[in-house]
Amino acid sequence: MPVLDLSELPAACPPNTPWLGLDLGENTIGVSVSDTGRIIASPLELIRKTKFSQDAEQLFRIMDGRKVSALVIGLPLNMDGTEGPRAQSCRAFARNLERFRPVNVAFQDERLSTTAVERFLIDELDLTRKRRADVVDRTAAAWILQGALDRLRG
Repeated sequence: MPVLDLSELPAACPPNTPWLGLDLGENTIGVSVSDTGRIIASPLELIRKTKFSQDAEQLFRIMDGRKVSALVIGLPLNMDGTEGPRAQSCRAFARNLERFRPVNVAFQDERLSTTAVERFLIDELDLTRKRRADVVDRTAAAWILQGALDRLRG
C-alpha cells in the first residue's frame, strides 16, 4: 500500500481499530497506541533497534496483537518545513516495511515533539535524566499520534 495522506487514513482502515504511533530514533523506535475510537494516544513500548527484519517482526507482532490497522510515523521536518536526511530515513523505513507486508502508513509532522516531551517530563513530572531516557521515545510517539488524531478531528 502506498503511504497515505493523514486525511485519507480513516477511510483506509476498518472502524473501531486502533493505530500505532512511531517515533523513529537512531537506536530505538518509540511505540504508542490509540484507543479503538482513535481519540486518545498512550505510550506503549520501546523497541531497541537491531536488524531491520527483526525490528519489523517485533512491530508486526505488536500490530497483530492489538489488531492495529495503521501506523502514524513521525516525520522530522526541518524548522523551515523541508525534509532532511532524518525525514528521508523515516520514509525509507515505511518503504522497507511495505516489502514485508502491506500496511496503512501516514506521516505526521513531529517537529519539536521530543523537545516538548522532554520539557514536560522535566517540568511537570520532575523525572531524572535516566528515567526520562526510558520513557521519552514512547512518550514522543504518543505525542505524534495524539497530534494526528487531534488534527483529524479538526
